[in-house]
Amino acid sequence: MLSTLLAISWEPEIRGIVVVLISVVVLIGGSYLLVGSNVGARLGVLIILAGFFGWMAIMGAVWWTYGIGLKGPEPSWKPAEPVTIIRDAQLLTSAGVLDGVAPNAATPVATAAAASDQLQAEGWSLLDEADPQRGQAVAASDAILQIEAEEFAAGDYLSVRVFDRGGERYPKINDSLDFVAFFHKARYALVEVVPVVPQRTEPGRAPARPVADETQPHRYVYMVRDLGAKRQPAILITFGSGIIFAILCWLLHRRDLALRENLASDKTPVKA
Repeated sequence: MLSTLLAISWEPEIRGIVVVLISVVVLIGGSYLLVGSNVGARLGVLIILAGFFGWMAIMGAVWWTYGIGLKGPEPSWKPAEPVTIIRDAQLLTSAGVLDGVAPNAATPVATAAAASDQLQAEGWSLLDEADPQRGQAVAASDAILQIEAEEFAAGDYLSVRVFDRGGERYPKINDSLDFVAFFHKARYALVEVVPVVPQRTEPGRAPARPVADETQPHRYVYMVRDLGAKRQPAILITFGSGIIFAILCWLLHRRDLALRENLASDKTPVKA
């Protein structure tokens, strides 16, 4: 018994389950005992269930509106198809990122600069370093390069440019009235990275500042935006609880009609 109590006290999962069960039994069970003792057991069940699912529908609507409570997957960057890591700027055309002729110059740095100009000419936006969207794209590309593809280790490269394209919502009445824009175009990000020159580390000294290796071709991480389903659980709770609440209210209403009809009729049994 003591070990069980200690497990409940120290394990957050077990403690959370026990707290929820006690809350359900005390709140719902206590309300049912109070209502059932006044109107009867069967009618008390209908009233308690109707109140519960009505409260769930209201709570789900609040979660849906503000994006809180029970959430689905958050928006994130995912590897794009068919190629995610492009190992040279000259391969951007064959990968489907560029529509024109593949950029080509004498040095890798000049080729990357030509590719940057061509990307912006074809509609890609170069994100500023202070833009928070740039930081999100760089973080996602780091996960792809270091964990998924194992292309680089941490500190072996620099993210020099981030390009963004797409993501427009439609249909729009004008720029200020977009509450009916339920559809959107695919949004893509292109993170340009360059390997750094290997630096010698010395004990007791701060690491040297990374320097881009100008002899290496620039790599590109091609990603697509996944909008996720942040409000999906709240939407399902709202509509599901609302439907059940409506059915329970209809059952209560039908019972009231049957009770009125029975009380108004002359079929009251008489003692012999």
